[in-house]
Amino acid sequence: MNFREQLIAVSDQFAQARGIGRQRVSTIVLNRGSTLDRIAEGKSDVNTGTFEKAMLWFSLNWPEGAVWPQGVPRPVCAEEAA
Repeated sequence: MNFREQLIAVSDQFAQARGIGRQRVSTIVLNRGSTLDRIAEGKSDVNTGTFEKAMLWFSLNWPEGAVWPQGVPRPVCAEEAA
């Protein structure tokens, strides 16, 4: 699974757990509602820093009881790892 697929898997699982759409998640995490749809459609990409920032945001804000997508490494905050 490449980084784009990981980001979409995590964002879609988050959206489902919160009962919101992908565009709303995109607005919350990436400050632009169309970004995740464009990534999923192969029409856009994100740089490494944006990917890492988004994945850490998801990890820190993951809904209680929701299952993190299988096959996607979950980032750990440096403070939590210490």
